[in-house]
Amino acid sequence: MATLHILSHSPFADSRLGSCLRLLGPNDGLLLSGDAVYALQPASLARQALELMPATIALHALAEDLQARALSDLPERVNAVDYPAFVELCCHYDKVNSWL
Repeated sequence: MATLHILSHSPFADSRLGSCLRLLGPNDGLLLSGDAVYALQPASLARQALELMPATIALHALAEDLQARALSDLPERVNAVDYPAFVELCCHYDKVNSWL
């Protein structure tokens, strides 16, 4: 059963990103929103961890949050999505898990 995992907290504030990465299944997806998009900062350990994820795990980030935090140098595998696409993603997966 594929799950979309949604992270919104900074990867530098706590261990949610690491915990989430350990639980991702081969067909899961990860959506970064809010301060979680800071995980995509170039040369950060968080970005390195995301780049090491298996290719079968989809990586998404909310475009509005990327723009608000001036993050534009993204890995090729990151799919920047708007809010309508975010809703479509939630419908695409069997389950949605928000890491509060």
